[in-house]
Amino acid sequence: MDPHPPPPAPARRNFLAQAAAAVIGAITLVIPAASGLLVLLDPLRRKPAGGGAVFVANLTAVPAGGEPRKFPVLATRVDAWNRTPDVPVGAVYLQRLPDGGIRALNVACPHAGCFVDYKPARDNFHCPCHNSSFALDGRVLDPKSPSPRPLDSLETEVRGGTEVWVRFRNFRAGVHEKIPV
Repeated sequence: MDPHPPPPAPARRNFLAQAAAAVIGAITLVIPAASGLLVLLDPLRRKPAGGGAVFVANLTAVPAGGEPRKFPVLATRVDAWNRTPDVPVGAVYLQRLPDGGIRALNVACPHAGCFVDYKPARDNFHCPCHNSSFALDGRVLDPKSPSPRPLDSLETEVRGGTEVWVRFRNFRAGVHEKIPV
């Protein structure tokens, strides 16, 4: 005779209780894991916000006589999980036009990306990196200039009659086409 009798066969109720416990346990693990995965992948699902207009200056800060004035461009930079407000992303020259409009030129030279300076005595822009000059409308003044294109113009908008907004973009240097970076 066997001193250890065989264990009794599990009852159906035990099976159902164990199956329900397994399902509830799986649910309690899957929901937090899925939530964490969604939070982790959130930056990948977001659409980039670039390309929009940014406030650059008040209209009163732009001289009425047509002389260009340099303004920094500050924007909110978002990368993955970080959001940093008012980060310098570049600069523009703003100029009032005779018809009342506003011209915006990116300060980066199309040749090598150096910042151009406005020279009031010459009434033009000058690139210190390759000694090239540009007219007030951005045209290349010297035909021997290594700059492949004029200064990059940018779209402007006057909002509320007092605020100058610019659709700021940087473009690839050293090529004839205006290719956004």
